[in-house]
Amino acid sequence: MAVTKWTTTGVFTGHGGVLLGEGGTLVGELTVRTTWASEQADIAVQYVGASEWHALAGSPVLCPSPEAGRSVHQSAVDAVRTGGPVPFEPWPIPAPGPPHADQTEAHATP
Repeated sequence: MAVTKWTTTGVFTGHGGVLLGEGGTLVGELTVRTTWASEQADIAVQYVGASEWHALAGSPVLCPSPEAGRSVHQSAVDAVRTGGPVPFEPWPIPAPGPPHADQTEAHATP
């Protein structure tokens, strides 16, 4: 299983900080990390220099591809910069493009 990660450090939270999945908020300078695998993106934040990661409220989200995962990550960074006590929602994300030549579609036979 392929795993893709994006990390952005030095993101300052907007007014009200960011809402965490376990409740509570973080306020200040954060690192935002998005991990994509198996059509799912997990978004986590931590204080810069800390070791403990916290899931962003609204994470994980369905995400069809690593390319869409990059868009989800940028949406998460933007949401942290905006701040506010609302769960993260990355939509809309780009729709997946046509299959690559090395991908095949499975068809059911009647």
